[in-house]
Amino acid sequence: MDKQLNNYYKQMHISYEILEFCNKIEEGLKERFEEIDRVAEYNQLKVLRAMQERKVSEAHFSATTGYGYNDLGRDTLEEVYAATFNTEDALVRPQICSGTHALNIALAGNLRPGDELLSPVGKPYDTLEEVIGIRESKGSLAEYGVTYAQVDLLEDGSFDYEGIKKAINSRTKLITIQRSKGYATRPTLSVEQIGELISFVKEIKPDVICMVDNCYGEFVDIIEPSDVGADMIVGSLIKNPGGGLASTGGYIAGTRECIENAAVRLTSPGLGKEVGPSLGINGQLYQGFFLAPQVVAGALKGAIYAANIYEKLGFHVHPSGSAKRHDIIQAVTLGDKEKVVAFCQGIQKAAPVDSYVTPEPYPMPGYHSDVIMAAGAFIQGSSIELSADAPIEPPYSVYFQGGLTWYHAKYGILMSLQELYNRGLVEIL
Repeated sequence: MDKQLNNYYKQMHISYEILEFCNKIEEGLKERFEEIDRVAEYNQLKVLRAMQERKVSEAHFSATTGYGYNDLGRDTLEEVYAATFNTEDALVRPQICSGTHALNIALAGNLRPGDELLSPVGKPYDTLEEVIGIRESKGSLAEYGVTYAQVDLLEDGSFDYEGIKKAINSRTKLITIQRSKGYATRPTLSVEQIGELISFVKEIKPDVICMVDNCYGEFVDIIEPSDVGADMIVGSLIKNPGGGLASTGGYIAGTRECIENAAVRLTSPGLGKEVGPSLGINGQLYQGFFLAPQVVAGALKGAIYAANIYEKLGFHVHPSGSAKRHDIIQAVTLGDKEKVVAFCQGIQKAAPVDSYVTPEPYPMPGYHSDVIMAAGAFIQGSSIELSADAPIEPPYSVYFQGGLTWYHAKYGILMSLQELYNRGLVEIL
């Protein structure tokens, strides 16, 4: 079987040198992969229990149109999310078109003129800069009189508790905590770290709202930030919780008051959660959420595999190959533009969709530098599917994530390395 498999990889343009090098690394990851499978099993049971207790049936997959009044499937799906994430309520809608959109709804719905938003974990992801008003933009929170404060992490990546304490004041209404690293090189935050930070700020100001940008982190652990005190967790359905089947959408899960505030921002005062048709995609959203624990497990294996391969080749990787994982993103610092482009073009060649397309860097809305993105996905922009992207700027780090199956994630990593090897940009040790 191994011989047949290796022969097939060769037919898929993976050389003997790459296979031999990577197969040795994979052999050493069996115990870690088994632990990932145990977490996935726990989370699978958690989702299954939530669906069974809410008596999910085929009737919940029916479509509604127009206003979407009395959409039983939509309302039950929100109950399933709330039960799974251990929150009072949830907003799960196809009308939320991205993670950034979901975060904007959560922020704008719960902040008022004169309030201050605080980030105690440094600068947020690029696309939130215009939402907040760090970069001037129409419709930003700044235009509505919401101020912003930021406390950077310490050099070792830990929280600056003294700085956070000084920054919290009478106007501090909401604290935003980005779990994943985005395009930064800081560590991704563990759920335990997030819980410690929430406890700290709640001791200083008990009524402050703590919101966690949970993108890329769902189902990586057996607990979520909502289990350790977060008032809201926010994410995109074309990332982890959509399981690769959700064609669009986002979610906000949290306290009943926070969700009500977000809902009236999404729709209209007086309407809130009562409107919003499901348009026939409820089945995708239920099934994607059901599959999500296993899909996330495959993506996690791919991230660990990539970390160990590129670390062995001498590149700086973050997290390291041996580090405990808290999201599905793997950063690899390649050091120059040519290597970044080759890596991403290799990922694109491994795609099931648009594998013949050659991605190039370009100015993308919401980002401050040219960006190259490889994503031959069934769902446009889906980063739970195999993808890689990178800002074209020093230190020339590429961010790899996703893979609907472990085997596809593995092939993508092999192809990224093969592309670097073919161009003479890396030597196999």
